Amino acid sequence: MSEYILRRVLQAFPILIGISIVSFLIVIMAPGDPLATMYPPYMLQKMDQNLIRHEMGLDQSLPVQYFSMMKKLVTGDLESFTERRPVMDAIMERLPTTLSIATLSLLISIMISIPIAIISATSPQHWIDGLIDVSSLIGISLPSFWVSLIVILVFSEKLNWFPSGGLRPIGSDTYNLVQMLPYLIMPVGILTMLSLPGLMRYARAGMIEVMRQDYIRTGRGKGLTQSIITYRHALKNAILPVVTEIGLLIPWLFGGTAIIETIFSLPGLGRLAVKAALGRDYPVILTINIFVAGLTILTGILTDIAYSILDPRIRQG
Repeated sequence: MSEYILRRVLQAFPILIGISIVSFLIVIMAPGDPLATMYPPYMLQKMDQNLIRHEMGLDQSLPVQYFSMMKKLVTGDLESFTERRPVMDAIMERLPTTLSIATLSLLISIMISIPIAIISATSPQHWIDGLIDVSSLIGISLPSFWVSLIVILVFSEKLNWFPSGGLRPIGSDTYNLVQMLPYLIMPVGILTMLSLPGLMRYARAGMIEVMRQDYIRTGRGKGLTQSIITYRHALKNAILPVVTEIGLLIPWLFGGTAIIETIFSLPGLGRLAVKAALGRDYPVILTINIFVAGLTILTGILTDIAYSILDPRIRQG
C-alpha cells in the first residue's frame, strides 16, 4: 500500500505541471489587459506603461514568464498584481472562510444522507422512498445562483431572519463563532442543499444494492434483527460509493464556492478567484488553479486509502 501511495504522489507532479502550463496559457491568452483593470484610463495615459509591464514581467516571452511565476510560486515570492503582496498570504487569509463553509456543508450532508439512505433502502417502494428520489432530482437541477438569490430575498429581505452578506457584524474586529453563526447559516445551507442530492443518491443506491445481496438474506434466515443486518453488515459495504462521492465533493466544494461567496460577500477563496479573473491577476489565478488541482489529487489518494481500510480485499489485491 505504501508503494502505491508513493507512486501516486510521484505521478501527481507531472499532472500538476501540465495543469499549471494549461492554466497559464489560458489566463495569459485571455482577452484583457491587467493594467487596464489596475489603473483608470486617465492615469494610464500619464504613466510609462512599458516600465510597469517590465516591473510585472509582462514584457518577457511566455516561457520566461511561466518559469518565473512557477519559481516564485515554489519559493513563496509570487506577488499579486492587484494587491501587491505575496499570493500565499492572500490565499491563507481567505482559506479559513472557504474551509469553514465547505467542511460544515460536507459534514451536514454526510449526517443527513446516511440516515436517508438507510430509510430508503429498508422501505423500498414506500412513499418516503419516492419523496427522497424526487427531492434529490430537484436538488441536483437547481442552479446555485438562483437558489442563493431566492434565499436572500425570503430570509433576509422579507423575513429579516439572517444577514444578507458578510462574515461578521460591521465594526467587529474578532472572529467570534456566536457572531458569525447567523452569517454562515444561509451559505452553508445552500452548499449543503447542492452537495446533498448527489451524496444521498450514491448512499441510497449503495444501500439498496447491498440489501439485495445473498448474505443479507442469509442473515435474515438466521433470525438476525433488521438493525443488526443494516448497521453491522450492510452499512459498511454500502459506504464505499459514498466515499467516492465524498472524494469528488471535497475539491468541488473548494472550487465551487465562488458563486456562493460572491453572492454572500464572503472573504473566501472562491471570491478571490472571481476577483482575480476579473482583474486579470495572473499569479492569483494560477496559484488557485494549482491549489484546487493538488487538492483533487490528494482527495483521490485519500479515497483509495479509505477504500483499502473499508474493504481489505483491495489491500490483498
